[in-house]
Amino acid sequence: MVSFLISVLALVLGYLLYSKVVVHVFGADPNRATPARTMRDGVDYVPLPWWKIFMIQFLNIAGLGPIFGAVAGAMWGPAAFLWIVLGTIFAGGVHDYLSGMLSLRHKGESITEITGYYLGTGMKRFMQVFTIALMIMVGAVFITGPAKILDDVLGEVGDLRMWVWVIFAYYVISTVLPIDKVIAKVYPLFGIALLFMVGGVAVMMLANGIQIPEITWSSLTNQHHTPEKFPLFPMLFITIACGAISGFHASQSPMMARCMTNEKQGRSIFYGTMVTEGIVALIWAAISMSFYGGVGGLNEVMVQQKGNAAFIVSDISNSLLGKVGGVLALLGVVAAPITSGDTAFRSARLIIADLLKSKQKQLLNRILISLPLFALGYGLTLLDFGIIWRYFAWTNQTLATIVLWVVTVYLIKEGKQFWISLVPAVFMSAVVTSYILLAPEGFNLPHEIAYALGTGIACLLLLITLLRMYRGKARVEVELAD
Repeated sequence: MVSFLISVLALVLGYLLYSKVVVHVFGADPNRATPARTMRDGVDYVPLPWWKIFMIQFLNIAGLGPIFGAVAGAMWGPAAFLWIVLGTIFAGGVHDYLSGMLSLRHKGESITEITGYYLGTGMKRFMQVFTIALMIMVGAVFITGPAKILDDVLGEVGDLRMWVWVIFAYYVISTVLPIDKVIAKVYPLFGIALLFMVGGVAVMMLANGIQIPEITWSSLTNQHHTPEKFPLFPMLFITIACGAISGFHASQSPMMARCMTNEKQGRSIFYGTMVTEGIVALIWAAISMSFYGGVGGLNEVMVQQKGNAAFIVSDISNSLLGKVGGVLALLGVVAAPITSGDTAFRSARLIIADLLKSKQKQLLNRILISLPLFALGYGLTLLDFGIIWRYFAWTNQTLATIVLWVVTVYLIKEGKQFWISLVPAVFMSAVVTSYILLAPEGFNLPHEIAYALGTGIACLLLLITLLRMYRGKARVEVELAD
């Protein structure tokens, strides 16, 4: 219990203290005009109240990741607490704030366009394809996941395929209509459901005195039921994404950058929502480790349920909150992925619109871009959910890594303290490279080779960055001397 409470406190202090460092490095200017005011179009560029933007951003990024990911990540033991805390403060918060503020400075453009400014046209083209693919996978995952939960909770009402179509219909509407017509109106309701779920589970966990594993030297070992197949590094850092760092967030932030009215709002909207999501992940990791009598008990149940985190969530919610409370809590769990899935498709539409230079004020233009996205998304729902989730997890963290390098190059070019993004960029480069080299869905190489290559590639990227920085400084000094 002590480790859990200290972890929550650390996240709060991270927001109160370290976020100010990040804001100072970037240099937020409250007097600078924002795109919501200079480019207002009534569809995507719409000034919204601060609290509404915060709620939308939080629900955008709080999909299944901080819930299902935290449940699965708890299988490794209390090491998950450290990753959630350190990842959120020093990686996720930095990633979300800087990518969101860069979008704000670049007229609300998508992260793919911003990548082109700092890493070149070739990388921009790659990111366009890569990010759109991720958005479609997110949409598919966040259709199937909540549909399964609704089918479990309301089994007598329709079936799984019906709920897929219901969620799919909502996605279509929310993607093509102006942001203030659907999303800005229903998100506060979804937010209440999500907060009830998180708060209810946390209160009952503490009130019942459930014994949460503590962080000790011995407990930081790999407690997964098959540690040789699932090594703590890099598997834990891929499994818990949205509760620590997630590239998906960078795809969502431009939508909020188009609605902000003051740069000072960025600290709470981008960094603050990341910390809030980290707390959600902490709660679910803690209750998952303790509800079944320890990490070993969680592993046993997950093996029996074939890795179905939805069963864990349903079992815990119903047991702690009763039947009615459990249903309300599960609706909160459903709200989280639905409010990420709709904006995933919307984000994909905006990225393609930027690519095609298509004005989105006309409804027909929005529909023409959206239809192929929905067709691909629905097709993915017909595949095995576990396979889609694993590829989504790696793609998501790879995007986060690329974005960290983008913001690092920006900070270097601006002569700012680039280390705040460089350190997590190097670390995440080693994570995603090692994962794809050793994972069964990747190259399935021996661990030693994967670790050596992953570390080597991360160090090579660091060396290239430092050399370019040195050459850039030398060039400037020569020009000044002349």
